[in-house]
Amino acid sequence: MAQKKKTMLKVYHRFLDESGDTTFYGKRKRIVVGDNGVSKTFILGMVKFKTKLEPIREQIVRMQQEVARDDFFKDVPSIKKKVNKGGYFFHAKDDIPEVREKFLRYIKTLNCSFEAVVARKIPDLYENKHKSNESWFYADLLSHLLKNKFTNHDKMVLNIASRGKSTKNHNLDLALAKAKERFNGAHPEKEMKTKVVFNVLEQTGEPLLNVADYFCWCVQNVFEKGQTRYYNFMKDQISTVVDLYDFESYGKAGWPNYYGKNNPLTAKNEISPRSH
Repeated sequence: MAQKKKTMLKVYHRFLDESGDTTFYGKRKRIVVGDNGVSKTFILGMVKFKTKLEPIREQIVRMQQEVARDDFFKDVPSIKKKVNKGGYFFHAKDDIPEVREKFLRYIKTLNCSFEAVVARKIPDLYENKHKSNESWFYADLLSHLLKNKFTNHDKMVLNIASRGKSTKNHNLDLALAKAKERFNGAHPEKEMKTKVVFNVLEQTGEPLLNVADYFCWCVQNVFEKGQTRYYNFMKDQISTVVDLYDFESYGKAGWPNYYGKNNPLTAKNEISPRSH
C-alpha cells in the first residue's frame, strides 16, 4: 500500500523553470528591453512526466557525469566552471551545441508534456500592472500557468527552480491566490479540489528541472530570434504556449495567442523590441 501511494504521488509532480530575464531598466531608468544581453520576453514553463520519475533522474545524472568526464569536453569553460563549483548540470543557455544535441535527443525519448506562458516585456504594463516589481511580475505569470490546474488531482507538487525573491514563500502564495481568483472568475460553478504544494529547488539538486529549462529555451529561441529549429524538433511534446500579452490576438475567435500542435509557433512569432 505504501509503495502504491508513493507511485501515485509522482504522477502529481510538475517541474517548473524559466527563460529570459525580468530586467526592464538600466541606468537612470532607461528602457533596456531587447538590448544586448537583455531579453524581450520572460517565459515560465512546466513539465509533466507521464512515467516514473526516479529512472529519469538516474538517466540524467548518468548523462551529466558522462559529459563531465568526457575528454572531448574537458576544456570547455562552461563545463569546467560547473564541475569546479560542485557538479555539471544541463543548462541550455550555457551548454555547447554538441551537449545541447545530446540532451535534446534524450528529452525527445521521454513520455512527457510541456506548457509555457510567455510574457512580452512591455514597460507600461510592467509599471502599471506589476508596479515595476519583478516578484509581482513573476507571480502574475505563474498564476496564469496554474489557473486551470485545480480540478484534476487531489494534490499537486510544483517543483520550482529557485529564483531569488520571486520564489520566496510569500510570492508563491500570492501567485496561487491570483490563480484561484482567475479560476473562480472563469469557472464559478466548479469546485477547486486540488491542493497545491510548492517545493523550491536548485538546478544542481533536481535533474528533472534541466528538462524544463531546455523546453523553455526552445520556446525562447522562437520569440527572441525567430529561430524555430529547436522548437520544431521538440514540438510534439509541447502541448501549449500562451503569448500572454499579444493583445492583437487576445479574445479573438479560436484564441490565436494560444499555440499547440494545431497552431504551432513560427518565425513570425519573433518579438520586435520596437513594439515596446
